[in-house]
Amino acid sequence: MNAITKDTSSTFYRDMVRLALPIVLQNLITTAVSSADVVMLGFVNQTALAAGSLASQIMFILNLVYTGISSGIIMLAAQYWGKKDTRTIENIMGIGMRLSILISLVFFILAFFCPSLLMHIFTNDQTLLGPGKTYLRVVSFSYLFMSISQVYLCTMRAIERVIFATVVNGTALLLNIILNAVFIFGLFGAPQMGIAGVALATTIARFIELGLCMIDSLRFKTLRFRPAAIFQHQKVLFGDFMRYSLPAFGNEVSWGVAFSMYSVIMGHLGSDMVAANAVVVVARNLGTVLCFGIANAGAILLGKSIGAGRMELVKADASRFCKVTFFSGAAGGILIFLLRPVFMNMSDLSAVSQGYLNIMLFINMYYVIGQAMNSAVISGIFRAGGDSRWGFICDFIDMWVYAVPLGFLSAFILKLPPMWVYFLICTDEFVKLPFVYRHYKSYKWLKNITREF
Repeated sequence: MNAITKDTSSTFYRDMVRLALPIVLQNLITTAVSSADVVMLGFVNQTALAAGSLASQIMFILNLVYTGISSGIIMLAAQYWGKKDTRTIENIMGIGMRLSILISLVFFILAFFCPSLLMHIFTNDQTLLGPGKTYLRVVSFSYLFMSISQVYLCTMRAIERVIFATVVNGTALLLNIILNAVFIFGLFGAPQMGIAGVALATTIARFIELGLCMIDSLRFKTLRFRPAAIFQHQKVLFGDFMRYSLPAFGNEVSWGVAFSMYSVIMGHLGSDMVAANAVVVVARNLGTVLCFGIANAGAILLGKSIGAGRMELVKADASRFCKVTFFSGAAGGILIFLLRPVFMNMSDLSAVSQGYLNIMLFINMYYVIGQAMNSAVISGIFRAGGDSRWGFICDFIDMWVYAVPLGFLSAFILKLPPMWVYFLICTDEFVKLPFVYRHYKSYKWLKNITREF
């Protein structure tokens, strides 16, 4: 029995490394691009940095929409992959693309035709509105390209083609960095475009990403991308997709909008706070890059085992998954501490901004541990078993009943110093941690959600 346990344990960790490493690499590249944007815009001026940071919140919210749709895809596709039902996975991808295209089109219309309206949500600072509007109009076209590529790459990850997804994503993101330099600094005869250059670089890179996905779809035979599946009426499967993805979608959007409210609060606390937050977001993303990779890998592995009907193995692997996640979160906190001098000097910030940044980095050293554990269990373990509803309710209460009201109360009613406001906001992950653990131990999340088609 011990030998079997050791064998399954080693298999889990081996598969975890096999899937997690490419995802972590992709996340690192994504973080590197964000860092490059911050560094390069910092060379333009602090206004461009702050405006770009606020305008990119629209992309942040849209990415959460993609994450919600992707969660529905992974929940179903991973289990059907364990069942070896590739035809149903093709139909799931089609459903995901239909939703992604429609929502991305709404974001495109708003960003291209109403950028001023969007910018006013985040700030009233007139010096930030103009550059932010310019950024949004140019980057809006990337939303249309991403609506297809992100769903395709998500499906490839669900069937364990993580290396391919990482190569495609990585190629596009590295191209983004190169084009950032070209268009910001006017290299190779290109015009110096400033903040517009960052947006144009993103748009071109996402177009290339889409092209690579379409080329692969013509060559990959195990699973085919069928454009007709986008328009097919699959009543039962569509019902399943919406049943499991809508709570995940609502979870990501409600959490993301609430997280954007943090930016709204800080945007009204002054440009110094906004600029410091733009840098600390990069630090936080770097600190959580490993645990989010592990979370994605865990969701795929657990979902596949559930689809194959190996429930006892799932329970054992989920426990191993939690341990790995905790240590990855702690490693992220240590990494932020070690790279603190780098973050402090990565942009030309004012003395006030640097003071804010120094304290915010220390706060995020502990914050990433709570974020790692909650995100991995809610987005990884619970969703692998088709339980997306509980996480939605938990995050909604935590963000909209506790964290956001606390932020507005402390900032605008009590008028506490900015760092006290930021500290109070960052207690959100630890408030919900005991409730997450209790639900995990109940195993109510463990369900096989596949059907016979």
